[in-house]
Amino acid sequence: MIRLAQLLLLLSAATLWGASRMVWVDVASFDGLGQPKAVALTGGSWSTALVPLAALLLVAAIAPIAVRSWRLGLLALIVAAMSAVTAYLAISLWVIRDVAPRAAHLAEVPVTNLVGTQRHYGGATITLVAATGALAGAVLLMRSVAKPRPALDRYERRRSERLPQDGAAMSERAIWDALDEGQDPTDPDNKGR
Repeated sequence: MIRLAQLLLLLSAATLWGASRMVWVDVASFDGLGQPKAVALTGGSWSTALVPLAALLLVAAIAPIAVRSWRLGLLALIVAAMSAVTAYLAISLWVIRDVAPRAAHLAEVPVTNLVGTQRHYGGATITLVAATGALAGAVLLMRSVAKPRPALDRYERRRSERLPQDGAAMSERAIWDALDEGQDPTDPDNKGR
């Protein structure tokens, strides 16, 4: 499950980086003196957070190699928050009524010289897909925290089954003495003595 989450996060990071390279808004301007100018604003310039979010998703995809238990759950929450921010950046292109003032500012064109703007929704759609993939990766990471890891928990289960049930826990010294004598301190037949 963790491997699938890592794959989703890697794909989301790559998709987000690709969306940051796509054109989101075209700006046409004319100052009355020279030729009309056209400026294409990419996702990276329209929403400057796209590239850092892609880098953070890449780091989040690698992090489960070293992170376990509650830290993995915290990582999942952070990835979910990044997914929400990414979705907001994508949806904002659709819900803004007039992109002209922001587009003119980003293209460094006076608003008085602005002839028109045109939105391209492809990059925003791909960004929303990346946000969905990142959210799915976060959910898988969170589920892997809740699910016991059989390889690591096998010893703990076996040890808890072998420990005395009367509540008399073995002291650390008794455990080391049993090990020095070549006995298994978790074996109920030894009784830790």
